[in-house]
Amino acid sequence: MAQGAQPAAGEVGSSKNPSEVGVTPGTVAAAAPAAAAGTTTADPAAIAAGDALFKGNCAQCHAVNDVVVGPALAGITKRRPMSWIIPWIKNSSKMVAAGDEYAVKIYNQYQKQQMPSFQLSDAEITSIIAYTTSQEGVGAVPTDLNAKSGDNAIVDGTAAANGEASSSSMNILLIVLVVVLIVLVVTLVIIANIMKDVLRGRKDLDGRDREQMEQRFDYSRIYKSTAVRGIVGTVFVLAVLYETIQGAMGVGLSQGYQPTQPIAFSHKLHAGENQINCAYCHTSVYKGKSANIPSPNICMNCHSQIKTESPEIKKIYRAIERKQPIQWVRIHNIPDLAYFNHSQHTQVAGLECQTCHGPIQNMEVVYQYSALTMGWCINCHRETPLNTKGNGYYDNLVKLHDAKNGAVPFTVSSNGGTECSKCHY
Repeated sequence: MAQGAQPAAGEVGSSKNPSEVGVTPGTVAAAAPAAAAGTTTADPAAIAAGDALFKGNCAQCHAVNDVVVGPALAGITKRRPMSWIIPWIKNSSKMVAAGDEYAVKIYNQYQKQQMPSFQLSDAEITSIIAYTTSQEGVGAVPTDLNAKSGDNAIVDGTAAANGEASSSSMNILLIVLVVVLIVLVVTLVIIANIMKDVLRGRKDLDGRDREQMEQRFDYSRIYKSTAVRGIVGTVFVLAVLYETIQGAMGVGLSQGYQPTQPIAFSHKLHAGENQINCAYCHTSVYKGKSANIPSPNICMNCHSQIKTESPEIKKIYRAIERKQPIQWVRIHNIPDLAYFNHSQHTQVAGLECQTCHGPIQNMEVVYQYSALTMGWCINCHRETPLNTKGNGYYDNLVKLHDAKNGAVPFTVSSNGGTECSKCHY
């Protein structure tokens, strides 16, 4: 609802239009022929299309077998016919306003949280229902946003127990070995001292034996040695030189930058465990030059009902009450002298978020994963093949390229992706 979002296909929820939410370009369109409108089907193509649509639109607020923000979708076809489900998803507010008994019941039961209308074809909705029907009763990681970070880590309890037991056994074994080694060393030192004391008490030792027994190692000879001093000096100079070169080469680079944010937001919890699509919060990721930072209103789509007493969530409430934006600290920043279009890479090229941002779904606190230098970008353009299938614009270019370069792939660089004017003009 916030910022004109077009939410989830389900009974109650909020999300965006599938073509903007991060479904692979073409997935939504492909869903249309997957199933006939008004019928459910076990066709694998329909289920696969419904899986993509569900994860891109519904998973933020719905699970199949669990109640999240909205009701569980298991058994929906038994509760209501498809002739009711399709218009409900397309325009739930109209059905509530018309006084539909079941629609009003759902609306009131879930704190009058209205699911906005959005455009999906009958076939796409049918594919979603086919997927949810196929998942009924299947054990899955819960999508409850109240779950703790460790709650969803492992589904199979037996596997978890075995893994923990194996790790625990290895730790115990290492500790035992270290203790045994320490005991052996201490024992040998004690035995050596005892034997020295015994030898000192003997009167039949000659002068040479006593000199051997009483001799001490002169450690001063080590640091007085010219060879040792030379080696240490050389290592020191090389270390200083290496750090100086690395520091000079790293001027202006922010790889690994991980600032503390004003609100402790976990991508691992939201994008990883709860599988919230990146485009649900970063709404312009597939259509804008840059991926926007979400406003507090988007957070409130879920957190008006979930973890409302959390100290971190209360910071969002205060920002809304004061009508002030949250002062997030920017992490990824490209110099003004370089042109970069986010949608060209995500929507046109079809790149995944992890290509540039790394395993974002595993990050408790986000950091800059990639170097984002000119060399890094150019190497990507040189190595990434360009998808030209089905696009007549590239036919002659590909033919000319193949005739000249043989089996060398037609990359972004082959299409002029490394020309200076592409990024600097």
